[in-house]
Amino acid sequence: MTNTVALTPEQERARKLAALLTALVSIVLLVAKFWAYNVTNSQGVYSDAMESIVNVATGFLSLFVIYYSARPKDQDHPYGHGKIEYFSEAFEGGLIFFAAGFILFEATQALFTGQDLHDLGEGTIILAVAGFCNLFLGLYLKKFGARHKSHALVASGEHILSDFWTSAAIIGALILIQITGLTWIDIVAAYGAGLYLAWTGFRLLRESVSGLMDEEDLNVLDELAQTLNKHMGSGIIQAHYVRIIRSGWYHHIDAHLIVPEFWRVDETHDRLTAFEKKFISDYPYQGDANFHLDPCRRAYCRTCDLANCPVRQEPFERREPVTVEALRSLAEPHPRTS
Repeated sequence: MTNTVALTPEQERARKLAALLTALVSIVLLVAKFWAYNVTNSQGVYSDAMESIVNVATGFLSLFVIYYSARPKDQDHPYGHGKIEYFSEAFEGGLIFFAAGFILFEATQALFTGQDLHDLGEGTIILAVAGFCNLFLGLYLKKFGARHKSHALVASGEHILSDFWTSAAIIGALILIQITGLTWIDIVAAYGAGLYLAWTGFRLLRESVSGLMDEEDLNVLDELAQTLNKHMGSGIIQAHYVRIIRSGWYHHIDAHLIVPEFWRVDETHDRLTAFEKKFISDYPYQGDANFHLDPCRRAYCRTCDLANCPVRQEPFERREPVTVEALRSLAEPHPRTS
């Protein structure tokens, strides 16, 4: 059953526009930061400018990913093209990691050869303007990417926000140097920026591997449980053993449902089709669902609200909600016995 609440052409255009905006703004900020570096000769500012190179590269990569992932599923890609967003995240993490290594190398060279800092006030102003632009852009991309289920845009937003914090730290270091006259603070700031970027790159790589390997996501399972609970009942008793293949914003869901043992095949088909339509239309991601059926074996009478059940052995008391623990279980959930 395919989700009928698909991204509209307007939403697709908005995703592409957001990626294009990211790339163009990143170019402007890259120029501004290298301007600040030429003005100050600061290793800290240089580290910030190096990160902006990554922003430009990943901005254009995100634009390509948004276009490619929007392609519909086909015979060769039955789950769609969304997984390319995780490759984008991995590429971005790798670039950040490379930039971090280069920053640490340059800072080490400056530590031994020395440096001549100048015009720190002017450089601080340039860097501050660029930093606040990154703050607003990063917050926008994270919010927009989460709303439209785009891992590529969310990853870009997180990286750009990390760029803002790097800029903030470098600005603080430049101010301290102007106050104290201690130029070694600049080297310390560069090392700090490099280590922070290395951690950011590692985290993005870890998240991309999680998506590519379809690692279990407890937040997604919680959203799934909430959606199921809206429509359980009338013979759909419980759910368990869920597996989700995530392809960007598209999810393929396999799950087991416990239903009355006496339902005929045709009746089960009609009821399950109606249930799937309601469930998938409320699910917060695009996707399809494949439900496997398990018979109740007359063990769920107390939690089954099906009216006029011919095999009921105990009166109905209350429905048990679907939980994340039940969805993760490989075995049928045990019915409440007290």
